[in-house]
Amino acid sequence: MNYESLLEEAQKELYVYEKPLNPSIKGLQGENVIWINRHLPTRAEKITILAEELGHYHTSCGDILDQSSIQNKKQELRARQWAYYKLFPLDKIIQAHREGIRNKYELANYIGVTEEFLEVALQRYQDKYGDAIEYKDVTICFNPLGIVEWFNF
Repeated sequence: MNYESLLEEAQKELYVYEKPLNPSIKGLQGENVIWINRHLPTRAEKITILAEELGHYHTSCGDILDQSSIQNKKQELRARQWAYYKLFPLDKIIQAHREGIRNKYELANYIGVTEEFLEVALQRYQDKYGDAIEYKDVTICFNPLGIVEWFNF
């Protein structure tokens, strides 16, 4: 999924604007509107921010800017997890493997996300599933990252 297709999908449900924002703010969501900081340097950063703000739209309620609250931290985590699953589903790992992607840098470029987003998403999968999961016809290993395809007899 690229930024334009996610943007098009988002605009079916709410308004999305790219506006110059304070440099410390990458994106905001509220009242059926998402604002993305126009000054984000790359498409990869824009798509990760858009996905997270969409995650807030789908999973959060109220003002959660105060991250000293446990409830607000939980809502932030849910929104980020939504973004990880949206941009980087397990099927993408298998697809990338079959396309010959061999390292995390190539994988981040293949998916179109930042390396930081990829690292945190992989850590989330490892926290959820452990070091490996049998998924469809393969075993996905998260530490180290890799795919094991078994022979079908």
